[in-house]
Amino acid sequence: MRTRFVLIHTSHAGNVGAVARAMKVMGFEDLVLVAPRWDDVLSRPEAIDRASGATDVLERARVVATLDEALEGMSHVCATAMTPRDFGPPTRAPRVHFAQLLAPGQPAPGGVAFLFGSERFGMRNEDVYRSHVCLSIPTAPDYGSLNIAAAVQLIAYDWREALGDFSLETDARAPEEADAAQVAAMLAHLEEALVDVGFLDPATPKKLMPRLNQLFNRARVNPEEIHILRGMARAMSAAARQASPGQDS
Repeated sequence: MRTRFVLIHTSHAGNVGAVARAMKVMGFEDLVLVAPRWDDVLSRPEAIDRASGATDVLERARVVATLDEALEGMSHVCATAMTPRDFGPPTRAPRVHFAQLLAPGQPAPGGVAFLFGSERFGMRNEDVYRSHVCLSIPTAPDYGSLNIAAAVQLIAYDWREALGDFSLETDARAPEEADAAQVAAMLAHLEEALVDVGFLDPATPKKLMPRLNQLFNRARVNPEEIHILRGMARAMSAAARQASPGQDS
């Protein structure tokens, strides 16, 4: 889905670079700046340094004079602000709103724009009023001040999660679990080894082996792990025989 991040009246070049980096790691690249403090903000050393490899996002970014220009082609506008307005769009947490926006049966927006205000003054009321929703990131009630790049990172992450992309790739094949017979044979082998090394008295075994049985059942060992454990049992028995040369081999 078309996604655009819009920075309005940004005053620190380093923050622009950090925003570019935050966007890139979430797979977004459409960045527009509205009337930033510096006309050459995208090429300033502070921006390039803070971009940390996301200079391609800076190179594609645009600087425009008005919010109208920045929102061209976008159909759904999300303001970001820490405090709700008395008048204007509803205030929602990002994940709550994204779930509603992308709910089955809802018409897909043609493009989504996220607006971020000045580092010093935040979002202007007139810009918030133009938005469909005001996103407020849940924070500690006594200190909710977020750096603009951190705010972009959080919004970008939640939006990426909502879109369903970039999921962690995991092996869908669950490891084969050893069957009961394999576990029983391993436990019998381990019991012999524990007797050989003198850890288990066969005359008074008490509940050691049942407890070990429960332990391995909880661990849900696989055949390769059974092989490792039986190898350990063999090594234990061999070491015990070496320590007692007179014992039959």
